[in-house]
Amino acid sequence: MSNGSKESAAPEPSFLGTRIRGLRKRRGMTLAELANMSELTAGYISQLERNLAYPSIPALFNIARSLGVTIQWFFASEAATAPEDHGVVVRKNTRMSVHYEDGIVDQLLTPQPNRQLEMLHSRFPPGTYSQQSYSHEGKKPGICCRGVLSCGLGNGIFC
Repeated sequence: MSNGSKESAAPEPSFLGTRIRGLRKRRGMTLAELANMSELTAGYISQLERNLAYPSIPALFNIARSLGVTIQWFFASEAATAPEDHGVVVRKNTRMSVHYEDGIVDQLLTPQPNRQLEMLHSRFPPGTYSQQSYSHEGKKPGICCRGVLSCGLGNGIFC
């Protein structure tokens, strides 16, 4: 934030590449096999696994699909959750985050064990645009807190 807020930035997402590599190896896949299945290059996946690059949302979706998980599987948090909060409350300092290219950040607002409802707090830097879309099954509520956000839903564009 540029208004002098003392809000701290989210920690660097060094876990994402580690989680991709770990799951790929557990599945017995080579970089080339994952690249082929996810329609990405082996070099790009190698950069992701070594935390030298951030994925686009569609790239992470393709990797997740190829590894047999959802994008939510990649959410991770370094912060410890208080025992009384576990599965019930998600505090700001314990939110699980995924960072994407172009500075987009998704934070999971619902407790990890609750798979019936998942709410995300997504931050898009001004001017962020994607030719590719990301969709998933289920309801898709949204609130734009600041600025203008254009969303495509079905055949409509909403601003």
